[in-house]
Amino acid sequence: MLPLQEPHSIPAEVEILARKTARGALEVLSGTRPLQHMARVLDSKSYERLHLRANLVRSVEQRQRYEAGTAPGVRLHRNIMIRAVRVCPVSAAVFEAAVIVAEQKRVRAVALRIERRRGQWRATELEVG
Repeated sequence: MLPLQEPHSIPAEVEILARKTARGALEVLSGTRPLQHMARVLDSKSYERLHLRANLVRSVEQRQRYEAGTAPGVRLHRNIMIRAVRVCPVSAAVFEAAVIVAEQKRVRAVALRIERRRGQWRATELEVG
């Protein structure tokens, strides 16, 4: 019979990082937070993907305003409220998190993989639904 493994405890800073990263990513996408603020919490691949998505969101918004012939209107990703955070351990230094975020007109999910690298927690995967 195999001995029962002790489940990995979830450090408080992992849940805090999940909340901050989800909120920050949506604020970057809305244009209310500079992308550079995310450099400390995202690895380079996730940072670049967020940068590309933010540029795409802005270009779509500009095209829609141009086609409608209107001034800038209601922005996406406003009034962000964290509804729930669920963190699951993968190993002692790797966690996956799901964050449910309510915005002005919709509810979104943000999925993260958080890893401890060189003594710091960083989001190594970021998916905004």
